[in-house]
Amino acid sequence: MIIDFDSIKEERYPQFKGGEKELMAKMYFDGQTRVMKGRLIPGASIGLHTHSDNCEVLFLTKGNAHVLYDGQTIELHEGQCHYCPSGHSHSLINNSDSAIEFTAVVK
Repeated sequence: MIIDFDSIKEERYPQFKGGEKELMAKMYFDGQTRVMKGRLIPGASIGLHTHSDNCEVLFLTKGNAHVLYDGQTIELHEGQCHYCPSGHSHSLINNSDSAIEFTAVVK
């Protein structure tokens, strides 16, 4: 299966999961798995949330960001991957001067 993000409309999600500013994302969802290509402008974040019955893999494709993971702040650099297993909490924060881009899979 191919997911063509170029053919998916980008949506705006204000204060996504309680975060700051907005998330811009193209999302594919088949009822079980969500695959997302996202973008956060400077100062934007995805709010802190817990993956109770699923997990998330997030690959940073552009820029540098911070991840709040189980109470610890971790630097995430372009080309790195962050994994949040089921039962854990995280937040993605763009505290840089330029937009960040990422691809995420929630299963």
